[in-house]
Amino acid sequence: MSEIWWSLPLTLIVFFAARTLAARVKMPLLNPLLVSMAVIIPLLLVTGVSYERYFAGSKILNDLLQPAVVALAFPLYEQLHQIRARWKSIIIVCFIGSLVAMFTGTSVALWMGASPDIAASVLPKSVTTPIAMAVGGSIGGIPAISAVCVIFVGILGAVFGHTLLNAMGITTKASRGLAMGTASHALGTARCAELDYQEGAFSSLALVICGIITSLLAPFIFPLILALWG
Repeated sequence: MSEIWWSLPLTLIVFFAARTLAARVKMPLLNPLLVSMAVIIPLLLVTGVSYERYFAGSKILNDLLQPAVVALAFPLYEQLHQIRARWKSIIIVCFIGSLVAMFTGTSVALWMGASPDIAASVLPKSVTTPIAMAVGGSIGGIPAISAVCVIFVGILGAVFGHTLLNAMGITTKASRGLAMGTASHALGTARCAELDYQEGAFSSLALVICGIITSLLAPFIFPLILALWG
């Protein structure tokens, strides 16, 4: 099935227009990714263009996802002095956050009657997409469903995360960044970076650490959760 030439320019135009709108109208619901999805999905349905053709035409954006994650190392370098001073607390926070994310998502899925493959797909919902798809597939999940869960969780975090942190009275930039990166991966990190450079640095740090922890522990955590629910 051939690609369509206009999918890449359409994606870029819609995203940057949504980003401009979000910068002018300060509303959490006007998240650029959420607005882009709200525009492009109905357009594809109306024109009858399949997702496969649309994806093939804009595949270069997907290929840039992993280099973009690597690029998050730069703000980490800028905050290296603070990271060195707090590395024990950071590791503990990310470790606990990763465990909670894996246990809660998978347990809720099983409690609602999901099959083991769907539950495995949900488990890595709080890490960035490339890692989540690899982890989900390695434990018997469906990578495509893992990607959808990641996007859904990321949008929720980017839209409502800071509102929740403000309501809880959490004002420390390091704490806010770690919380967003642990729960909402790259989308939460992007939102943090827009608001505060230091907050974005700690969020990107949590994103990387939680990705590593989830990758290492998921093959052991998932059978344990299944045994507890069995």
